[in-house]
Amino acid sequence: MNTLINKQAEFQNLGLIDYQEAWDYQEKLFAETLSIKTQNRTLPADEQLVTPNRVLFCQHPHVYTLGKSGKPDHLLLNEDDLSQKQAKFYKINRGGDITYHGPGQLVGYPILDLDNFFTDIHKYMRTLEEAIILTLADYNISAGRINGLTGVWLDFVEQKNPRKICAMGVKASRWVTMHGFALNVNTDMAYFGNIVPCGIEDKAVTSISKELGREVDFDEVSATLKNHLGTLFEMVWGNPYYSKTDILEN
Repeated sequence: MNTLINKQAEFQNLGLIDYQEAWDYQEKLFAETLSIKTQNRTLPADEQLVTPNRVLFCQHPHVYTLGKSGKPDHLLLNEDDLSQKQAKFYKINRGGDITYHGPGQLVGYPILDLDNFFTDIHKYMRTLEEAIILTLADYNISAGRINGLTGVWLDFVEQKNPRKICAMGVKASRWVTMHGFALNVNTDMAYFGNIVPCGIEDKAVTSISKELGREVDFDEVSATLKNHLGTLFEMVWGNPYYSKTDILEN
């Protein structure tokens, strides 16, 4: 438990960034926060440091990622196929199965110390989902949850044609989080045809643009989602907009 509670969060927009580069950056921030928490254990209360909270938004070039519980055969492409589609493949340390990231998809990586908010991973996942659900409602898209499945879904009640619009997978250690969510905004849905998305064979995937029949303003969706995250987590955004260049050069 932190002696000092920090509700301030830095928002960083990394733009279009290679998956490995973003992963390395996440790992760096994740390790920094864990280091502060470890150091604080040895310090008296009046000498302890606050732990930071960061929320990273970005897009990735075409890439498939496989979580710890995933099956490699859920990727339906070989190395030559990946090369032809200009896509990469990574096995990573988040939970969940296989998913796709690409341009037009809003990827969020909250690197939060949950000691600053609430120490409950289940609540954390549900809060991320709720931010997505509220964002979609602002575009007149009714979305929700399906019991036993992570992420955010359409047709989640009757389930005649359930479709996943946002995938999720997180890692947490000592209540510090990394990885996060991927909301399909203007995503090229054809790339999902090369995987069994999240290991679920009998349900489809969709995007905001597909549901509305038009492309939407990506930056507007990002701003809307950022606001909902801030409200639900009771965050105070602690810095102005960061650009990818500002961040990675420091």
